[in-house]
Amino acid sequence: MSEALTLAAPRAAVPGVELIGRSQAITRVGEFVRRAAALDGGVLITAEAGSGVDSVARELHARGRHAAGPCVVVECGADEASRLDRHLFGGPPLDASSDLESVSSDSRIARACGGMLFLQDVTELPAGAQARLARIARDGEVRIDGRPVSTGFRLVASAPASIDADVDARRFRSDLYRRLAAVRIDLPPLRERREDVPDLAIRALADACAARGVAPRSFTHAALALMSALTWPGNLQELQDAVQRVVSDTSANVIQVEHLLPALRLHTASAPFAPTGSLREARTRFEREYIASVLQHHGWHMSEAARTLGIQRPNLYRKARQLGIPLPRAAE
Repeated sequence: MSEALTLAAPRAAVPGVELIGRSQAITRVGEFVRRAAALDGGVLITAEAGSGVDSVARELHARGRHAAGPCVVVECGADEASRLDRHLFGGPPLDASSDLESVSSDSRIARACGGMLFLQDVTELPAGAQARLARIARDGEVRIDGRPVSTGFRLVASAPASIDADVDARRFRSDLYRRLAAVRIDLPPLRERREDVPDLAIRALADACAARGVAPRSFTHAALALMSALTWPGNLQELQDAVQRVVSDTSANVIQVEHLLPALRLHTASAPFAPTGSLREARTRFEREYIASVLQHHGWHMSEAARTLGIQRPNLYRKARQLGIPLPRAAE
C-alpha cells in the first residue's frame, strides 16, 4: 500500500543533521519522516544543492522496518554511465530474455537486498539504467547470478525539484518516478528556516572539532546572529564548510564575529528575489537583507553601519527591530 505524501521539509535527535532545528518547516519534515518510515513504498527527497539529503535518507532507514539491513548509497552523478551501470547492476545480464532483471552478486542492487538502496541525484541516471531499475522496482525480484531473489529493499532517491519538469519532458521515466514518489519529501532551503541556523552551526562546530581532535568550542551570541542573517545559497554544505574553515583558521575557544567574517562568503545583499508577493513585501525583504548585510560588513557596530546607511543610530535600532533582524547583545 502506498500513501501520497508531499511536504515542505525538516529534522531529528542524534538525528540526521539536516533535520536539526525547531522551525515549523523542519518540525513538519521530521514528522513526515517518521510517518514515511512506517511505510514500505519508495521515497523521493527533493532539495537544493548542498542540502543534507543523505542524513534524511539515513533517518528513514534507521526508523524503518529494514533498519537491520544494509543502507547502500549510489551517487548517480559521480561516475560515467558505463561505470555507474557496473556499480549498480554488476556484470552484463546472463540472460537478456529472462522474466526478471539480472544482476551480479557484487552489484549495489544485490548488496541492498533486505535493506535500503539510496540513489543520490537520481535524475543523473542514464535512460538504460532507469529502465532496468523501473523493472526491478515493479517486480520486487531480480536474478542474482541466475538465481531468482526477492529484493526486499526500500528504494529512496534524491533529486532537484526540477524532476517534475524532467518527467514532463520524458527525460526521466514516469513509471520509475511513480515508484519513487509514493512518498515525497521536499526539503526547504536554509534561507526559509533561518531560525534553525544556530542549532545547525553548533552541531557543525562540534563535528568539526571532533574531526580535528581539538577541544570543544562555542559561538558568541553575535556570531550566531550573524550566521542566522545570511541566506546560505549553498545550504547545509556551505554552512558546514564555513564552520570548518573557522576551526582550521583560529585557535580561539569562543568563536566571535571577527573570527567568522573571513570564513564567510557574504551573498545576502545580492540574493535573488522569488517573483512572489506584493511590491511592499519585496521592498521589506530587500531592506531586511540589505541592512543585515551592512551590519555584517561592519561587524555589528551600529554607529558605523548607520553612517553607511545614511541614517541615525536610534533609527537603525528601530528599523532592525521592525524588520526582525536579530541583533547581538553587544550591539543592543
